[in-house]
Amino acid sequence: MPFAIPRYMTKKIAIIGAGPAGLTAAYLLAKGGQAVTVFEKDPQYVGGISRTETYKGYHFDIGGHRFFSKSKEVEDFWTEILGDEMLERPRSSRIYYNKQFFSYPLVAMEALKKLGIWESGLCVLSYLKAKAFPKKDPQNFEDWVVNQFGQRLFNIFFKTYTEKVWGIPCKEISADWAAQRIKGLSLSSAIYNALFKPKAQGKDQVIKTLIDSFRYPKVGPGLMWERCTEKCQAMGVEVKMNTGIKGLAQSENKSWSVTSQANETFAGFDHVLSTAPMRELIASVSPRFPQVAFDGAAALAYRDFLTVVLICKDEDAFHDNWIYIHDPSVKVGRIQNFKSWSPFMVPDPSMACYGLEYFCFEGDGLWASPDADLIALATREIQQIGLTQPSAVVDGYVVRQPKAYPVYDQTYKEKVNAVREALSAYPGLYLMGRNGMHKYNNQDHSMMTAMLAARNILAGKEVYDLWDVNEDAEYHEGGNRGADDLAAVKGRLVPQRVTA
Repeated sequence: MPFAIPRYMTKKIAIIGAGPAGLTAAYLLAKGGQAVTVFEKDPQYVGGISRTETYKGYHFDIGGHRFFSKSKEVEDFWTEILGDEMLERPRSSRIYYNKQFFSYPLVAMEALKKLGIWESGLCVLSYLKAKAFPKKDPQNFEDWVVNQFGQRLFNIFFKTYTEKVWGIPCKEISADWAAQRIKGLSLSSAIYNALFKPKAQGKDQVIKTLIDSFRYPKVGPGLMWERCTEKCQAMGVEVKMNTGIKGLAQSENKSWSVTSQANETFAGFDHVLSTAPMRELIASVSPRFPQVAFDGAAALAYRDFLTVVLICKDEDAFHDNWIYIHDPSVKVGRIQNFKSWSPFMVPDPSMACYGLEYFCFEGDGLWASPDADLIALATREIQQIGLTQPSAVVDGYVVRQPKAYPVYDQTYKEKVNAVREALSAYPGLYLMGRNGMHKYNNQDHSMMTAMLAARNILAGKEVYDLWDVNEDAEYHEGGNRGADDLAAVKGRLVPQRVTA
């Protein structure tokens, strides 16, 4: 018999942001009988950075989002929301370096041939040197990667692209980012996987960087969150679009009120779950956070990016989902091929739709460039790389994405920790998701933090620490804390797999 929440336990919950974390929490809490209001500042799109925008019938992703997780709960959630509207797609990606394309992950013989015997030998020697004399306790991105791959391969396949993404030297990027994003991958593991294709493994054994297929919604990741929003609304969730938040206030009785940028106030919330950027959220809370946390949050940095969408005649088609651009002679950092993500993204089979991603800071010269100039730049650079000709480009469109990436500089951790420690004085306030926690989360990671916040609320106490979700969307805890308390609510929380 499903667990029923008594009416006196029903709580009023505000969720800031209708991205993957916010909508996951809204859906699960609504299933648990809670009264939920979602505040989303975008006037049109849900999904946050996982939204899908459209232009003249063309659909495009904001950054490329694979649907693959080691968490069965996350996979089951996706299936419950979209069912047979999820496609199984082959992964195909390459690196562009020195006017050549390299398969990614590495194909050993191809890399050997394209780098040349001499360069390949130097790379192997550099790798062996790194293994024989590793940098002890690496604190920055460069030292961490050099330990895994050697200095020479770092210079070829990591340095240029990483510095394009972050806009700062690799020595100034925390090793945490490397450990999180390429955990489990080294030169030896890449070569082994290239030479000896692994036997089928469970998802918990797969290095995410090396997966060769993934699921993907028919017309982009935004479809997942549009459907999720519809299901939430059917359960009574109120979704307020075009409603940015400028203030949160906790009363003496510990209830919360939310003030919109239009100066509307919504009061009486038992909990606030925020996916807003930590820098903005902490500055908006009353009573004010302690000075060290307030100042730390205010000093957090973000990296922004823009996508130049080129709609082209499909004359010089390439079949990759995306290509990393390691060539410093062009500004573009990554190129998406939306037709390869899903053929349903492009309404005319004779056409193609490419997204050229430029990493920048909000307000800098690139960000502030007129759309026409950015489309002209992208057209020149895609020709320079050799992927299509200017004559094939028939239209263009620009999407700017602020605060796409929380920056992992050398001091970010102490700033975030100061906020974490101060949160205990603000009962009912949860930070979730990528920008809410200032963690470079994947979509499934963000969703898991929301799932745990929902569990805590349904259990009526703090059973799970959201900060203990790791980069594989797995929860690591000491002991068996809270297992009995959650046994009753788990059946309500975890969606059941939909079968065809």
